[in-house]
Amino acid sequence: MTLYPKIILDALATVTYAGTKKNLIDSEMVADTPVVSAPSSPGAPWKVQVVLEFPRDTDPFLKSTVKAAEAAVRYHCRKLAEESGPSEYSDEVEVTIATEFKSAPRPDVGQLLPGVKNIIAVSSGKGGVGKSTVSANLAIALSRLGYRVGLLDTDIFGPSMPKMFCAEDERPYAVKKDGRDLICPIERYGVKLLSIGFFVSPTTATLWRGGMATSALKQLIADADWGELDYFILDTPPGTSDIHLTLLQTLPITGAVIVSTPQQVALADARKGIDMYRNEKVNVPILGLVENMAWFTPAELPDSRYYIFGREGCKHLAEEMGVPLLAQIPLVQSICDNGDAGTPAALSSDTATGLAFINLAQSVVTVVNRRNKEQPKTKIVGMK
Repeated sequence: MTLYPKIILDALATVTYAGTKKNLIDSEMVADTPVVSAPSSPGAPWKVQVVLEFPRDTDPFLKSTVKAAEAAVRYHCRKLAEESGPSEYSDEVEVTIATEFKSAPRPDVGQLLPGVKNIIAVSSGKGGVGKSTVSANLAIALSRLGYRVGLLDTDIFGPSMPKMFCAEDERPYAVKKDGRDLICPIERYGVKLLSIGFFVSPTTATLWRGGMATSALKQLIADADWGELDYFILDTPPGTSDIHLTLLQTLPITGAVIVSTPQQVALADARKGIDMYRNEKVNVPILGLVENMAWFTPAELPDSRYYIFGREGCKHLAEEMGVPLLAQIPLVQSICDNGDAGTPAALSSDTATGLAFINLAQSVVTVVNRRNKEQPKTKIVGMK
C-alpha cells in the first residue's frame, strides 16, 4: 500500500460537517494539505496528519467531526490496502487529527463580561405572574434613569422579549472583535437586547434537549458584544431548571428579584425560587420581591382598587423572608396592551404604571448599592 495526500482528501470528502450540512472539503475545513509520512522502518506504520479548522473552540460538533474524520481515513486506508495486495510497505496507519479555530477561544468562565458591573436575575417560581413584563419595564426604567443596561431573554423555550420590544423582525449580526466573532445585541429603547427568539421561528416549537438549550444560552452570554453595562438583567424562565443552573455556573449574579402575584398558589412557588438562590451552594442575595397584579384598577375608575388575587400577599412574604418589597404593580389593561404592542409602560412616566416601574428601578438601584457595600461579590457556583 502506498498513500498520497489525495487519498486522504478523498476520505475527508466523505465526512459531513453538521454545522454546514456539507462535507469537510466543501466546508473548507481542511486547513492545509494532509501530511503523509512513509514508514521509517519495516513494520512501522504510515503516519497521516490532518488539520481541521472549526468556527470556534466551543463548536458543538467538534468531537463528533474529529472522530468521523479519523474513522473515514482509517477506513479508506484499510480498503486501499485490501485492493493493493502485498506491498513492501506496512498496511498500518497512525492518524492524527489536529484542530484550529477561525475565531479566538472564548474567555474562561470567570472572565466573561468584564465590562458589566451588576447582574440581576429576575425570577419567579411560577409562570404567568408577569416576570417578563417586569424584566422589560425594569430594564427600560433603568435606562431612563441614565444607566447603561443590557437585557438577556434566557427563556429558551418561550422567549417573549422580541415582541415586548417590537423587535420580532430583527436579526442580530456578527462583529469581529479581539479575534472573535461576536453577536451584536439589538438596541431598543436604550437597552441592549438578545433573545433566542431572534434566531428561531416564532411559530415553531423549540424541540431541544437540555444540553442544546444551555449551549445556546452560553453563546448568548459569552459570544455577544455586551460591552460596558451598569446593569445586566436576566429574564429567567419559571421554576428551577437547567437554565438557572447554567446561569449560576456561568455568571456571578449580583442578586435576584423575585416576582409573584399576591395569591397563595403563586407565593408557594415564589418561596421555592427564593430557596434556590439562598441555597448554601448558591448563596445569591435576594434583592427583594415585586408584587405584580397587586390590585385591579379599571380605566374608568382610576382611583378604585379591587384585590382579585388577594391582598398584600407579597408584602407578607417579604416580611416573613426578611427581604424588601420593591414594588407593587397594579393590574391595568394598558400594561398588557403596551407589552403586546412592543411599547412597554416604563417608556412613559406620565402614567401611574410608568411611574410604578420608574420607582421599581430606583428601588433596585438602592438595594444593589447597599448589597455591594455590605456584602462580598457573588461567586460563580461550582455545582455539578
